[in-house]
Amino acid sequence: MESPERGALMLVRFIAATLIGWALVDLFLYWLVSNHKNVPLETIPCIEKALPAVVGVAMFIKSKSLAEWISDKLDL
Repeated sequence: MESPERGALMLVRFIAATLIGWALVDLFLYWLVSNHKNVPLETIPCIEKALPAVVGVAMFIKSKSLAEWISDKLDL
């Protein structure tokens, strides 16, 4: 694997990890606020807040092919 491909792979993995972390923090804060206000958690907002995590996991699974695609696009 060449240097540009490794850089693209690192970029894809960093973005995927960031999306997963963002979703986890968002869900935790939603749980914390609803617990503080003594209201039950609703399903639809939880699903909406978990979507970035799903995208992040999909990016981790397809990280090699995404990195190759980014590397090819930036080669010009």
